[in-house]
Amino acid sequence: MDFSKCNIGLGITGSFCMFSRARKEIERLTELGANVIPIFSFNAQTCDTRFGSAKDYVEGICDITGNEGIRTICAAEPIGPNNFLDIMVIAPCTGNTAAKLCNGITDTPAAKAHMRNGKPLVISISTNDALGANFKNIGMLMNTKNVYFVPFGQDNCKSKPNSLVAKMELLPETIEYALNGRQIQPVIQNPD
Repeated sequence: MDFSKCNIGLGITGSFCMFSRARKEIERLTELGANVIPIFSFNAQTCDTRFGSAKDYVEGICDITGNEGIRTICAAEPIGPNNFLDIMVIAPCTGNTAAKLCNGITDTPAAKAHMRNGKPLVISISTNDALGANFKNIGMLMNTKNVYFVPFGQDNCKSKPNSLVAKMELLPETIEYALNGRQIQPVIQNPD
């Protein structure tokens, strides 16, 4: 894969347990030549958790990508009219973000400005309620034009029977398929 001419908007939401895996794939995308522009949700840029400091994570992603990142709704607004992204990825994508996308809610820097241009949006789902309250939202997004999913599966069906996480290592391949208007298959896979 050669992403040297590809501008990827990368939305990072608050599924903190997936941050290290997302970081690894962001590094991989930059190694493949992509210009990755990070777009941080408010929670991703402000919540310190047992998985690390928000400041350290945000600064680390900005260092990897060489881009300062987008941190506000106002800063994200030009994505639409300037049409400078080839593809947008949300990795990780929480159930909250999936619900907002599905219902047209724009109260955080997200993908709405990009989606209006009819270009691909890739979702790397990571939520404890995917097979519960968010199941209908994921289903609706899977049936939405220009929306593609990184293959996913249950990560702990005994302790968290409603939880789904994406196979983050398939992110570059999913992007390649999405840029060609195709969903990588199979979309439902066994977890790592």
